[in-house]
Amino acid sequence: MQKKTRTTTALAALLAGGLALTGCASGALTTSTPSASSADSHSDSAGSGAIAVSYDGGIYLLDPETLEVTKDIPLDGFNRLNPAGDDRHLFVSTSSGFTLLDAEAGELTDQTFGGEKPGHVVRHEGRTVLFTDGTGEVEIFDTHDIEHASDDGAGALEPEETYKTADAHHGVAVELANGELVVTLGTEESRPGIIVLDENRTEIARNEDCLGVHGEATAEDEAVVIGCESGVLIYQDGEITKVPSPDAYGRIGNQAGSDQSPITLGDYKTDKDAELERPERISLIDTRTKELKLVDLGTSYSFRSLARGPHGEGLVLGTDGAIHVIDPEAGTVENSIPVIAEWSEPLDWQQPRPTIFVRDHVAYVTEPASKKIHAVDIESGEILTTATLPEASNELSGVLAH
Repeated sequence: MQKKTRTTTALAALLAGGLALTGCASGALTTSTPSASSADSHSDSAGSGAIAVSYDGGIYLLDPETLEVTKDIPLDGFNRLNPAGDDRHLFVSTSSGFTLLDAEAGELTDQTFGGEKPGHVVRHEGRTVLFTDGTGEVEIFDTHDIEHASDDGAGALEPEETYKTADAHHGVAVELANGELVVTLGTEESRPGIIVLDENRTEIARNEDCLGVHGEATAEDEAVVIGCESGVLIYQDGEITKVPSPDAYGRIGNQAGSDQSPITLGDYKTDKDAELERPERISLIDTRTKELKLVDLGTSYSFRSLARGPHGEGLVLGTDGAIHVIDPEAGTVENSIPVIAEWSEPLDWQQPRPTIFVRDHVAYVTEPASKKIHAVDIESGEILTTATLPEASNELSGVLAH
């Protein structure tokens, strides 16, 4: 473990609803090395608050108001987009690691972290944590340092701390406000649970009753929820609690959390042998009562369908083309906002499918089949803007603060 002195600077609460989830699937990540140059095919600057969309051949940066393409950055392969937590940068997962993208300059930087199979990026309490699946390396950054990484004279960005898991695996890590680190346990063959390390990186808690551990979300009062094939683990106030699924196999692999709500929103799958299960129920995990509730949507969704609204409401982009707004306390669908045409989730998890990304009171929704992207006012249900992209979109993300 390498650790530098931690600064006390904390980023203001993220406008995207607390700890955002980087959606992923169980397949291996296959990407390519980023190109050395970036082409500006439109304007001189992507501007603050950029929305980012990947496509087969590159990344578009969009103006968040007009949704016009402001930058077209060439980049071959399947590449993933992760907010860095500030108002300027994203981390792009490529074959060589996490490459920092400067959205204001509209270009990929020469700064890359981690290595083979970059995985989850977690933002919480002014900390940005990278987990590299191919090595098990955890890199922890002060988000304030990332914010100024592109300033003149700033020098190379460096993590404040690095930690390496015992074995490489598809995992995730999150650092809490008190310096504790929650990190998954696993190997390439099995992922059984989590451990919690104190600020000196001494183990203080462990639970291995979470086969297939995957993903995380953080709720109000820093309750960390980790998905399992049989429910979830909740870590809060020094204790790990297992909340079982109502089914013997009830997998929760993707979640969305909000610091405005003690309840996390998760997917829910029950067919262990399915080539691709298309579930129609979502899970709500109450971190106060340690209870799990299932809600029937009447439509299926994908791992890129989950988000949270500005007041902690649950948002699910269904294959019926609507954003379903869920009251997490009542466990009911309060509204359905029609946005796009009906769609079907592709078998290959790397293939394009409609995706939702939320910032402030606006939900951005892509529609790859028509090459369109929409901006939707969550509270009124009004479609604010619609634009047509030059190429069909794949991933959708953006900077979180602006």
